[in-house]
Amino acid sequence: MNKNTVGKWLVLCVVAAAMVSLTGCTNWKKKYGALDVEHQNIKGLYENCVASLDSTAAERAKMSQELEALKKQLAQGKSASQATGFKGDVKVDPNAGTITVTLPNSILFSSGKAALKSSTSSDLDHIYGVLRQRYSGKKVDVVGHTDTDPIRRTKNLYKDNWDLSAERALTVLRYMVGKGISPKNIRGVACGQSRPIASNANAAGKSKNRRVEIVVHMR
Repeated sequence: MNKNTVGKWLVLCVVAAAMVSLTGCTNWKKKYGALDVEHQNIKGLYENCVASLDSTAAERAKMSQELEALKKQLAQGKSASQATGFKGDVKVDPNAGTITVTLPNSILFSSGKAALKSSTSSDLDHIYGVLRQRYSGKKVDVVGHTDTDPIRRTKNLYKDNWDLSAERALTVLRYMVGKGISPKNIRGVACGQSRPIASNANAAGKSKNRRVEIVVHMR
C-alpha cells in the first residue's frame, strides 16, 4: 500500500470518526431535550398536586370549624333543627360529621311507587334551600329505605325492595339536581329493608322504616 493510499484511508477514518462523534452529540441532545420535557411535565404535576393538597387542607379546616360551631350550638341547648336550619326529623352525628334529615315515605310516595306526590315539593324545596344557603359544596347522600313487605302491586315495575328503594332515592336525587344541586356533590344510595329503625312486626314500625334520608357530610 503506497503513501497516497494510506493517506486516503487516514482521511476516511478521520471523517468517519467525526461523523460518529457528531451523531453521538445529536443523539445526546435529543435525549436531553426529551428528559427536559419529561422533567417539566413532572414538575407541573407536582405543583398541581401541592396546590390541590393545599386547597383540600383549607377546605377540611373550614369544614372542621363548621362542625365545631354546630357542636357548640347543640351543647348550648339548641335543637338539631335550630342548629342546622333544617326542619322536621333532623339528627346530628358529631362523630361521623353528618346531618341527617329523614323524610317519611308517606309524604313523598304512594305505597309501592317511586313517583313523587305533588304535595312533596314544599318539603324538598325547603331542604334544597338550606343546602344552597348553608351547605353549598358539601357532599350529600340520598338514601332510600323500605320495610320488609315484599313488592306485590307494583312487582311489574320493581323486582324487590332494593330496586324500589333505589328508584325512590334516585327520584329525590333528580329533583335536587333539577333544582340546582351539582351532580358532583350528590349520590343515591339504596338500602332496601336492611337498615330498619323500628320493628317490622307492626304497621307503626313499618311506617317508620319506609323513609328517605338526606345525609349531609360536614367533613
